[in-house]
Amino acid sequence: MHKTDHFFGKSTWANRASKVLVLLFLIGCGTTKNRIQKHVATTIDSPFFKNQFTGLLVIDPITKDTLIDRNGARYFTPASNTKIFTLYAALQLLPDQIPALKSILKNDTLFIEGTGDPTLLHPHFNDSTTIEFLKGYKNIALYLNNFHEQKYGPGWSWDDYPYYYQPERAAFPLYGNVATIFGGDSTQVLPEHFKKNVVDLDLPKNREAEKNIFYYAASRRDTTEIPYRIDSTLTRILLEKALNKKVTVVNKIPKGEKSIVYGMSTDSVLKRMMHQSDNFLAEQLMLLSTSTLTDTLNFAKARDHILENQLVDLRHPPRWVDGSGLSRYNLFTPQSMVHVLQKLYGEIPRERLFHFFPAGGVSGTLEDWYPGNHEPYIFAKTGSLGNNHCLSGYLITKSGKTLIFSFMNNHFRNPSSEVKKRMQAILETIRDSY
Repeated sequence: MHKTDHFFGKSTWANRASKVLVLLFLIGCGTTKNRIQKHVATTIDSPFFKNQFTGLLVIDPITKDTLIDRNGARYFTPASNTKIFTLYAALQLLPDQIPALKSILKNDTLFIEGTGDPTLLHPHFNDSTTIEFLKGYKNIALYLNNFHEQKYGPGWSWDDYPYYYQPERAAFPLYGNVATIFGGDSTQVLPEHFKKNVVDLDLPKNREAEKNIFYYAASRRDTTEIPYRIDSTLTRILLEKALNKKVTVVNKIPKGEKSIVYGMSTDSVLKRMMHQSDNFLAEQLMLLSTSTLTDTLNFAKARDHILENQLVDLRHPPRWVDGSGLSRYNLFTPQSMVHVLQKLYGEIPRERLFHFFPAGGVSGTLEDWYPGNHEPYIFAKTGSLGNNHCLSGYLITKSGKTLIFSFMNNHFRNPSSEVKKRMQAILETIRDSY
């Protein structure tokens, strides 16, 4: 045989062998996928899931393969899975440090307006940037008319006003817009301004609907957070007490380029929003994102900018009405959730990205669920409202692959813990099989 014939013959054999190996690999992958799909179908088609609405989409972001698609194109009430879109919007629009304040100096007066920064005097953050900045000026004029929003989002429950998870939205929030009451030998209140407003009574509702009158029995030892009613006078008084100087509220702010005071790390605020599922932070982060586009603070401006630019390729445009997911008006598909999660996965370094999401069995809202054998295998955001529970994020398989998923459950009557047990069983099967 001629040398060249021998060479080409050998090359042909190698190519055929390679094709056989690829074929066997594809058959193996197909078998694995079929096995996973069969297990998921058996579980979701069981009597337990019969009267609820369930969607599950799982993809491999590297191969672009869809492992499971169960109602992936149907709309669901996402609850706090909405915060995944808020996270994406904030990462697109906010700088590395929070824009804490806008100001303009005219003569001897510093005119200031809020950006929606949620960290100012917040009990869970230790950032004094804005306060120290303002202490450097004698005359301060506070402008609050840049807030073009309602205090509550569309569809929020009107009778949830006294509960920690539904503070009012504002341009210039202080103390997280809640009164924090600490029980003990003597009741302490933050801000102290409200101490005189705390009544020693144990009532079903812990605040008057239209007044900052709080009910907290002196015998209690727990710490509770109660949203307070906001108005311009109260905001001025609280700021004056924090600065120990006079503040004037004005109806106009001088024209001209405003300076921006930058505060704490944006990532630290985003992490708390995701790990604690903090509704107040989520709402304020959307307003804060608007502040980078315009001086007018309005949720829809940030939302529309993201949907019309970075997410213009969404196949299923959502009904996205708030930043937190408190509203049952929100509607998202599992495909939309996975689409945004895939964008995040492609744009944000893995370590930083996973830092934002609660880890199964370790942190945040997943501390008691989805534990790994040695390391977490789930990094995801929960979303819960009455009769609804969703989970969307990233799943690490035993073979080391990273999958992206959205698992949405609406309208169930069973205990949510039972729904979660079955979700966990499905996700563990995917982890162990793929």
